[in-house]
Amino acid sequence: MTEKPSPAPSTTPASSAPLRAAIVGTGAIANSHAAGLAATSDAELVAVVDRDPALARAFAERWGGPAVFDSLDELLASGTIDVLHVCTPPGAHAEQSIAALDAGVHVVCEKPAALSLDELDAMTDAAERNDRRFVVVFQQRTGSAAAHVRRLFDSGALGRPLVATCQTLWYRDPSYFAVPWRGKWSTEGGGTTLGHGIHQIDLLAWLLGDWASVHGGLWRLDRETETEDVSTAVITFAGGTVASVITSAVSPREVSSIRIDTELATVTVDHLYGHGHEHWRITPAPHVGEADSAAWALPDLEEASGHEPLLRDVYAALRSGGPLPSTASDAARSFEIVTAIYSSAATGQTVTPATLRDDVDRLRSLESPVVDLRRG
Repeated sequence: MTEKPSPAPSTTPASSAPLRAAIVGTGAIANSHAAGLAATSDAELVAVVDRDPALARAFAERWGGPAVFDSLDELLASGTIDVLHVCTPPGAHAEQSIAALDAGVHVVCEKPAALSLDELDAMTDAAERNDRRFVVVFQQRTGSAAAHVRRLFDSGALGRPLVATCQTLWYRDPSYFAVPWRGKWSTEGGGTTLGHGIHQIDLLAWLLGDWASVHGGLWRLDRETETEDVSTAVITFAGGTVASVITSAVSPREVSSIRIDTELATVTVDHLYGHGHEHWRITPAPHVGEADSAAWALPDLEEASGHEPLLRDVYAALRSGGPLPSTASDAARSFEIVTAIYSSAATGQTVTPATLRDDVDRLRSLESPVVDLRRG
């Protein structure tokens, strides 16, 4: 270890003090966490860890000089943190999160949280037995527009949601998959469905609620990878909505898009990696009057989606001891839907919440048959 906080604070911070946060893994996404922590009065970044000490030191210098520890074990043994942000590749998430939770530390984990549903269950079990909070980062849920649309759905103001489309059409060139841990079932867990599409699938489920069935397929169209570079699925929700879902890593004109048609309106959000008010649109059905549709207008006060509003609300809940906000709860729902897509592709069956755990192979690993349509 190159440096430590001095003097070491107590294990439990004073009620007026910010919660002490650490980041393990100082790659690109860690900067979003550090920026979110810097913008949160309830948090202070006090330590970082990375398997490359030089990267850790450079990251620490960039973000105010938190202590640099040689290993996660050493950091957890020091008793100097309250919250660990897990920003490592997905293969390390479960082991690192469980170690932190067992050390009495809350965990904020980047997605995908785990390589399998069994791993995710073990992580949530560790949080429960230690009375700690486990948060998976789904920042697409945040922002004033998303919150407003969810309230409209929950109140019934737009009528019953009927049909939806969910598209994650991204482009990742071959060099992206040249990173050693990418494109492999054993280290990335899954392909573009788990690594990319889960964001929009999660936002769709956050707006529509519990899922009822999934029928999906996995495709390899162009990239040299063990996993899929495209997936398709039909998802039904408990409220009666039918959704068509496509996820791609081979689409040059990139877009992240959700459309939900209700009895009274069409709601759309078209963006890429984050959304503000300009990305959302609510179009009334022909029979809806202007007075009614005017009540659906987005609020005057705008906040874009991102890590900052998510971490602000998470840390406020941790400080107060209250429940996690809806933007940070129900971490398993979208992971279950994604698992169901892989399970359906493997078994050829439509998967429901009641049958999901019958496919024990997919609970242990998402590895599934992929239809290879590459030429040559």
